[in-house]
Parts: sequence; C-alpha cells; structure tokens
Amino acid sequence: MATLTVWKFPTPSGADDAVATLQSLARQELVTIHDAATVSWSPERKKPKTRQLTELGGTAALGGAFWGLLFGLLFFVPLFGMAVGAAAGAIGGALGDVGIDDDFIATVRARVRPGTSALFALTSGAVIDKVHEAFVGQDAELVQTNLSNEEEARLRDAFAT
Repeated sequence: MATLTVWKFPTPSGADDAVATLQSLARQELVTIHDAATVSWSPERKKPKTRQLTELGGTAALGGAFWGLLFGLLFFVPLFGMAVGAAAGAIGGALGDVGIDDDFIATVRARVRPGTSALFALTSGAVIDKVHEAFVGQDAELVQTNLSNEEEARLRDAFAT
C-alpha cells in the first residue's frame, strides 16, 4: 500500500534538498517513490511555486491533474472567489476517500506558509531506520500522512530529534 506524506521544511529550499535525499534512497532501494511534488514559498511571494517531480523515474502515479487540484485546494482557492471555491469544495470532498479531507487541507494550509517549503510524496516500502539516517540533519516536520495512527507514531518517533 502506498503512503502519501507531507513534510514541511522551515526554508523555501528545504524541500528541494530533501528530494535529493529521497532520490538517493530510491536508488538504494530503501524506498519506492510512486510520485512526488514540492511546494516552495519565498517570503516575498503571495503564492508558492509548485513542481511535480517527474524526474524521479517511473510513471507518475497521480499525475499533474491531481497535484494541480490538490495545490489549488491548498493554496489558490481563496484567490479565485466563491464560485470556484464551491466547485473545488465539491471536488475536494471526493478526495476524502483517499485521506485528503478537510482536516488534511486545513492542516497543510496552516503549516505551509511564506518562507517554508514542503515535499508531498507517494511512497511505499520504506526502510524507516535507513530513511531516518539519511534525513539526519535536515529540519523536517511530518505534517500529514495517511498512515495508520500506529504507523504514524512510529514514523514520528523515528524522525524525532
């Protein structure tokens, strides 16, 4: 089963640094990356810059339409007015079946702000202790995941500093 996780970094470049680490782990077969995208938000910008990471190899599992919808719900909806907001809300409601519900959206919106960045990753087969070792020294915060409560607690414990 694949896991969708969102990692927040305290700098606009933090997510890009984490991508290199994630790619290295994938080459070592310590995690399988099905799809990923980043959000980088410079402090002086009104909106973040988003990027789907198609260079990770393999076929993107979710595709640009998914990331576009998700990032639209997370960061751009208030800019488009109520009509689009209502339509996006209806579409967004359908994402609840895959763990992307109002709580997910609110949590990510509250945490990923100007001056930060985030890595959204759809992965499976992670060797948690090796992944933890690879990310030592990177200031990352697990914001959201669709892991079970027990799996999420183990992951948070593994990354606790």
